[in-house]
Amino acid sequence: MADGAMDALPTREPRPFAGTAPRRAPANRVCSIALVRDLEFDDHDLERICALIYRRAGIVLAAHKRDMVYSRVGRRVRHYHLTRFSDYLAQLEDDPRSGEWEAFTNALTTNLTSFFREEHHFPLLARHVAGRTGPVRVWCAAASTGQEPYSIAMQLVETLGDQADVQVFATDIDTQALEVAMGGVYPMSQVEKLDEKRRKRFFQKGGGQRAGYARVRPELAARVKFQPLNLVAGNWPKLDLFDAVFCRNVMIYFDAETQARILKRFVLHMQPDALLFAGHSENFTYISDQFRLRGQTVYTLR
Repeated sequence: MADGAMDALPTREPRPFAGTAPRRAPANRVCSIALVRDLEFDDHDLERICALIYRRAGIVLAAHKRDMVYSRVGRRVRHYHLTRFSDYLAQLEDDPRSGEWEAFTNALTTNLTSFFREEHHFPLLARHVAGRTGPVRVWCAAASTGQEPYSIAMQLVETLGDQADVQVFATDIDTQALEVAMGGVYPMSQVEKLDEKRRKRFFQKGGGQRAGYARVRPELAARVKFQPLNLVAGNWPKLDLFDAVFCRNVMIYFDAETQARILKRFVLHMQPDALLFAGHSENFTYISDQFRLRGQTVYTLR
């Protein structure tokens, strides 16, 4: 892979609560805060958090996620020098426009991803678009830190060629994950799992301070458009009709009613022959009668 200089990604803190000074960690502090029960947290706090994240993002949190909730939301409580979850939640609810809502939602989303994850889907995508001469549009509805949409873009370019008109629309509710995705910089430990041909074609190897990292080449990055989007929000932005939709390993966080509502909305943005790719543990057959199973966790419109 060719060497390429890579700048550090910007970080962004949400707008703090009115009259509350956020905690600033020491400059040399790089480790995460251990799970220590130094904050007041009870069943009512857990119930409030579950209700808030469900209303905000449609995510269903089970009671056994208590430790995860304490750990992740606890970081936000400490950030404002608070000692009780109830005080943090009260301030959060008092300001519906606060940027802290974004940080709260980010804290409770899960971003487990890799390049060409669930690899069996990509040959199906290649066969689906092979031979097309017009525009090809794919929506990645759970883009996370970018590995999935970049994998989709790589597959489309490999199948249709460098001159093909292909675009991946990549969305996620987690704005911090999207910042990583837009930067397109990944540890070599992730990139080295790709074969050599893909690494050379689609990545630049970092040197100097960026040794051990690789950046997505600009030619590939230009084919992926990232945008925040909440799948349970009332209004989605104006969308194209897509030839394929990847919504993998996100529906498992929603209840059946929310899943059905999202699937119904997907239909409005899919070409008649479009494919819908689901995660390995997701099954839409009993959720919607508008889709039929075409392959392993792959659906098409009826």
